[in-house]
Parts: sequence; C-alpha cells; structure tokens
Amino acid sequence: MEKVVLQTQSTSETIRIGKSIGSLLLPGDVVALVGELGTGKTQLIKGLAVGVGVGKPTYISSPSFTLINEYAGKVLFYHIDLFRMKSEKEAEELGLEEYFQGGGITAIEWADKIPSLLPQEMLWIHIRYTGKHTRSFEIIAKGKRYEALLKGFEESRGQGVKQTSQT
Repeated sequence: MEKVVLQTQSTSETIRIGKSIGSLLLPGDVVALVGELGTGKTQLIKGLAVGVGVGKPTYISSPSFTLINEYAGKVLFYHIDLFRMKSEKEAEELGLEEYFQGGGITAIEWADKIPSLLPQEMLWIHIRYTGKHTRSFEIIAKGKRYEALLKGFEESRGQGVKQTSQT
C-alpha cells in the first residue's frame, strides 16, 4: 500500500490537489473521502471534477439532500455525499455498486459510513484539520491501479511531497 501525506494552507490549494488527482483518474475509478465536517471534502471534489473534465468547479456542490449528483465531462463524474446516511443498509438501496463498476468516476464523501460496501481497490483520502486554514491530506492507494495513480500524482507534483511506503 502506498501513501502520500500533504499539507495545504488554503481552499485553492485543496482544489489544485483535487485537479492534479482528477487529471489521472480513469473511468471506473473510485475516490473515497473521509474527514470531519468542513475539512474540505467538497472542495477537493471540485478539483477532482475539473481534473476529469467537468466544467466550472463553482457548479459542483455537495449533494447532501439528493445524495448523488452526476456531472457530464470527458467522462461521467458521480459525486456521492453520505453525510445524511444513517446506516449501510440504507446505503445498499442506492445501488452504489452500479456507480463503482460503471463507466464513470465516483467520488464519495463520508465513505467511512459504508465500509463493507466500498470496493477493495480505491483511492482513500483522509482530510484532517491542522489549523484554522490548514489541512493534512493522507492519500492511500488501495490496489495496483491506485498505486500507479499515486505514483503519477507524486511525479506531477515534484518536490514538497512527503511519502511513506508500506507493503
């Protein structure tokens, strides 16, 4: 398992990280995000959407009430927000596996609410507060596809990335 840890100091940095990752995503990829309320999950997803070719990030909003928003771009982009989900059983009724196995890219906020429903291979991103405007992003590649993606992300970012590898 590969892991990269990054620090950001602003919303624009968070969006840039998302854009960099998004530019490397392929149809069928799943990105699972976890973190406290207000840590920047939706901002990161705005960047992911831009990176995969969805129009302006200002149109991306958290689908807290509809649960799933679909955006057209170079490839379909599914933004799933499970904040209001009370149980995995409730989430089972959404047919999430169809999104995970479909031809689009899926980004899930509050992914830790559905651990048994998530695919085994995915990109897992844990966002933590480190200060009023600063955040820590722990990006974990689960599976060979995502290890390659994370390596490409590191190469595109160059210096300033702290990496730890675990097998």
